[in-house]
Amino acid sequence: MARDRERPSGDALAALPVALDAMGGDKAPAEIVAGARLAADAGIPVVLVGPPELVGDTLGLELVACSEVIAMAEDPAQGVRRKKDSSLVVAAELVRDGRASAMVSAGNTGATMASALLRMGRLPKVTRPCIATPMPRPGRAPAVLVDSGANVECTPAMLVQFAQMGAVYAAQRYGIEAPTTALLSIGEEATKGTPLVKETHALLAGGVPGVDFVGNVEGRDLLDCPADVVVSDGFTGNVALKTAEGALRFAMRLVLGVLGTDEETKAAGEVLLPHLLGASAEIDPEATGGAMLLSVDGVCVISHGSSSQVAIENALRVAHDLAKADLSGRLAERITAPG
Repeated sequence: MARDRERPSGDALAALPVALDAMGGDKAPAEIVAGARLAADAGIPVVLVGPPELVGDTLGLELVACSEVIAMAEDPAQGVRRKKDSSLVVAAELVRDGRASAMVSAGNTGATMASALLRMGRLPKVTRPCIATPMPRPGRAPAVLVDSGANVECTPAMLVQFAQMGAVYAAQRYGIEAPTTALLSIGEEATKGTPLVKETHALLAGGVPGVDFVGNVEGRDLLDCPADVVVSDGFTGNVALKTAEGALRFAMRLVLGVLGTDEETKAAGEVLLPHLLGASAEIDPEATGGAMLLSVDGVCVISHGSSSQVAIENALRVAHDLAKADLSGRLAERITAPG
């Protein structure tokens, strides 16, 4: 059990750098290094990880050298097993060895998960990991979707643990004092959904430590969700997440495509654009800092593959803050073993 080893905490942990996979993402290494420089200038300690000849100019930041990179399209499990000196594996080892407070990558999601799980270790009592992704709620803290892609096949007991981890994460990340939790289904009634959903509903409705269950929500509720945490299996959650992201992009293109088509819409655009830009900033995934891998003994932030330097800066900030708050320690305290 990874929790048995001595680990820095509090101020000592905050003083450690966040290990950043410099080769992760579609825009690596230039945008990744630029984001790290922004974070460092804001007072967040960062160490880059990657092959020196590929990373190039580190903009004055420390680089932990490695010799391999796991590509975006590479098989995650095989990549981690075969490339033991890859940037992802080395970043996870820095956290494991107490040389970094957290790890961040915009690279291969599966390989990021595998590296963190195999090198950092899983928290006691946790059956499976889950990915927690912020969902926009303009004017207030985002909701948290768990699981958004780590597990294709789940059991009711796994979803119950996802609910517990999501509640802890929502409280730590967004300061929500008593997060409410809902289950993603095809109807609000307890009788709706797959056998997995109905069995999970019964368990959550029966009372789970640390979970304030408020019932089912539907896919249409994901944006501006009435609950603070939404629980799903990873397949359904990922499909719902990608659908919501696509819908937001389509709606924005539709509105912007209308503005400026003639004199009237051009005049309207001059009035509306400042407001639209402000609203779009609240739903921009670049501002969220990425998704969180919950269950590992440490902090692991998974950024979007197309992350810009702004997204990387935000991811590093989130990773630093949650490591300082000992997110993994709080998860370990509150997760109950499957009954």
